[in-house]
Amino acid sequence: MADEYIQPSEAARRLGISVTTLYDWLSQSDYGLLKIRGETVTVGYLQSGPAGHGRIRIASGEIDRIMECMRVRPAGTVVRRPPMKQSDYPGITVKLGRPSQY
Repeated sequence: MADEYIQPSEAARRLGISVTTLYDWLSQSDYGLLKIRGETVTVGYLQSGPAGHGRIRIASGEIDRIMECMRVRPAGTVVRRPPMKQSDYPGITVKLGRPSQY
């Protein structure tokens, strides 16, 4: 089944952003600069009219994909060992101090 194409105002409403922000995202996506949660994202959309200056339509499946990119997934905490106390200095194999003291 083919996706339903929606207007930018409806797409922005579904994403929870302003229409201006959506247009900015589309512009950044054209140049490969759009990053959502640290990942580069491209947005597929249709633009009609001569020389591509017409109305923009975005597939509803594309909006769902962008929403998935925006989803926050809790990361587990990293369990670390407590630091070990070092009485030695790694890589130093001679006695420390002034040579006249030993």
